[in-house]
Amino acid sequence: MAQSHKPHQLALAIKRSFTALALCLPAVSMAQGDSSEPTNLGELVVSATALKVEAPLVETPRPGSVVEREELEERNVQALDETFRYRAGVLSGQYGEDNDTDWLKVRGFDQSTYQDGLRIYREGFYQWLPEPFGLERVELLKGPASILYGEAPPGGVINAISKRPTDTAQGEVNIQAGTDEHRQVGVDTSGPVAGRSDVSYRLVGLHRYGEGDQDFTENERYYLAPSLSWDISDNTELTVLASIQKDDAFPYNGFKLAYGTVEDTPFGKVDPSVNYGEPGYDTNERTQTAIGYALSHRFNETWRFEQDFRYSNVDLLLRSTYISFQTGPREGQRQIIYRDGDISSWTVDNRVVGNWFTDRAEHTFLAGIDYQDLNNRGKQNGSLGFTDIGGPIDLFDPQYGSFTPITPTDLIVQEIEKQQTGLYLQHQLRLDNRWVFLAGARYDQADLDNINRTASTRQEADADEISLSGGVMYLAENGFSPYLSYSESFQPIAGTDGTGDLYDPRKGKQLEAGVKIAPDNLDGYVTAAVYRIEEENSLGTSQSGFQIQDQERTTAGFEVESVSYLTDQLELTAAYTYSDATIKETETDNSERAAPLIPRHMASAWLDYSFANLVPGLKIGGGARYVGSTTDNSVDVPSYTVLDLMAQYNVTQNWQAQVNVTNLADREYVASCDYWCYYGEARSVVASVRYRW
Repeated sequence: MAQSHKPHQLALAIKRSFTALALCLPAVSMAQGDSSEPTNLGELVVSATALKVEAPLVETPRPGSVVEREELEERNVQALDETFRYRAGVLSGQYGEDNDTDWLKVRGFDQSTYQDGLRIYREGFYQWLPEPFGLERVELLKGPASILYGEAPPGGVINAISKRPTDTAQGEVNIQAGTDEHRQVGVDTSGPVAGRSDVSYRLVGLHRYGEGDQDFTENERYYLAPSLSWDISDNTELTVLASIQKDDAFPYNGFKLAYGTVEDTPFGKVDPSVNYGEPGYDTNERTQTAIGYALSHRFNETWRFEQDFRYSNVDLLLRSTYISFQTGPREGQRQIIYRDGDISSWTVDNRVVGNWFTDRAEHTFLAGIDYQDLNNRGKQNGSLGFTDIGGPIDLFDPQYGSFTPITPTDLIVQEIEKQQTGLYLQHQLRLDNRWVFLAGARYDQADLDNINRTASTRQEADADEISLSGGVMYLAENGFSPYLSYSESFQPIAGTDGTGDLYDPRKGKQLEAGVKIAPDNLDGYVTAAVYRIEEENSLGTSQSGFQIQDQERTTAGFEVESVSYLTDQLELTAAYTYSDATIKETETDNSERAAPLIPRHMASAWLDYSFANLVPGLKIGGGARYVGSTTDNSVDVPSYTVLDLMAQYNVTQNWQAQVNVTNLADREYVASCDYWCYYGEARSVVASVRYRW
């Protein structure tokens, strides 16, 4: 990759990379063959996670962020939840170095994960994990997004965009080695098929092995993702995407008690490397496969049709032992989670997009229908999935081998079925090249069944919901564009409360006012926003142990984010987030308390300096991530700051060497507490060598 940008190119690149185009349009990949050429991100096609239509996000009254391939490589992102560490409104790493789940909170709430514009289904421990080496970029839409994406939590939507075939032949071999036995080999090659100009391919493959911060934890991954693009005619394009990924791991076990982590004991602190699992018995074996396509057909200059489809499957065998509660001065009781089953899903999104002009206005109209179908069937240990595995274990010096394994008589067959059909309309009006008006509505019918096949019982949750969205923005000549927006979300819940009544769907709404700044004299952008998100029908736990809908969650926040060049060689990425996240007990005394995990303050800054004149090809980068203190009832978690470092050198036009250090000072800290407490990620050092052609 290039080490510097010309000012006018960067201004164009940042503004356009901050834009969004249609979800199903094939991504145009950066040519990687000549690292001496400046990288013009403005030439990229960037998906419109915010609107599903061709409209610059910087001129759209919805909040969002984009992380491109170059930044993923520069920071050596190894998991999806590392992507937005240097963006506003996103909390990650709160559960430490987890090797089997991507953990993210957006504006104080959970979020939905999509890949190539289609929902990734994650039910409980059945987790689909996108491989970052196979991604071109990752996009984030903040806040409720049911208007375009159906049932979802109010945090937002993360959309991972896969690498696509390229018109020109190119390739890359990536080799890595690092601490904790980390080693990785990745291959990425693409180009025309047999010299044809209408058919192109891409093949991405990877093998990675690494151990974890905790004793005995490890993960080995194999990943293969072939894709093929066909220009069927001048007006019709088809891209087929497939992938298979296999993970074999000793599961991460970050659960620790407040006693011995944030609380003092007569026996000192529990070491972060202590693992309460059961070596030789615990396992996490997961295979995920998918095949789908993106089809686009243009009828004329005004109208086009787009369709995305994917079938996916996750096969899982999980045995994971963890600490449950304290039983003595230095002892605790362990329990186990057992899952053996699979989750299969298929989803299709059809839409018609129209774009036309009148005397004073530009109109962009979107009408769509999507369908999502999910089946999750497997064996698990009991309806709640919690089983004691043996006698007490020493919290400070665990001894293994004394446990009772799960037997077939402990298992029940549980099945979850989900179907959702959504109809949506959206109209964006650009008036006098100064005003942007956005309005949308969606109707969803969602059916969710939770079935205990062993006991022949069924819990149902059905929802018919209308979701609304709207916004207005003023485009000033100086690049200062204020906006106001409103959006909604809903999420059906399968199950019943302690009285046998079905749960009502969770419902969220967001009101936001902000400004997007991208003047001609700024090589970059700045966004700022104040917002309020409210969720009703949140679940709490009653004194009898049942989950009841007795809570409301609210986040009132402010955030600012910027990516810009301070000089031709010095680039700054900075973010600040203020979150007042609370939980209100609606069925008792209407008391409020701070939401666990969510800090009131977060801030980050990353600086890149290119030594283009002194040492051509050399770039040094470094960042700091500050996460403020949090509270879980009476347990207080101190704030922490982590430093990261990167050094990159283009040895030749084709060869590049890089070193990344995370948690440079190897600071030991507790990342969060939510009944259990979790140590943060320890220091890691990874060296990379890339060869591109």
